[in-house]
Amino acid sequence: MIYDAESLFSDAQAITATAASTNVIDLGTPGTPQHAKGPISQDLGRATAKPWRIQVVESFNNLTSLTVAVQVDDNEAFASPKTVGSIVVPLANLVAGYVIPPEYIPAGTNERYLRLYYTVTGTAPTAGAITAGLVFGNEGWAV
Repeated sequence: MIYDAESLFSDAQAITATAASTNVIDLGTPGTPQHAKGPISQDLGRATAKPWRIQVVESFNNLTSLTVAVQVDDNEAFASPKTVGSIVVPLANLVAGYVIPPEYIPAGTNERYLRLYYTVTGTAPTAGAITAGLVFGNEGWAV
């Protein structure tokens, strides 16, 4: 899988407690085209699917499940984050190599900053790490 270093949320980030991804992606400010009445609203998850990958790179222990949420906000400090999608992954699936769905950025990512937020349910893990970010494409299996 080819990741873009500038578009990584987590680079083998150890998840030992509830936390935000190490990195935040700045989607930029939408501009106002010439002769337009106002700025164009952006939503990275609409129209053409934008591939990303959220992968377990070190198996987890202890916890019951991990919730991975996609959050956006208009400021980098995420003072008022909006969750646009989330998935709960049980411990049984949190093994090295597991790819957490979805494979594409969800609709609703219409604010400037984008991050992932990991919520631990159950006992805090002492092992477990995730790499997540935008990718050039998702793997497909030809038959």
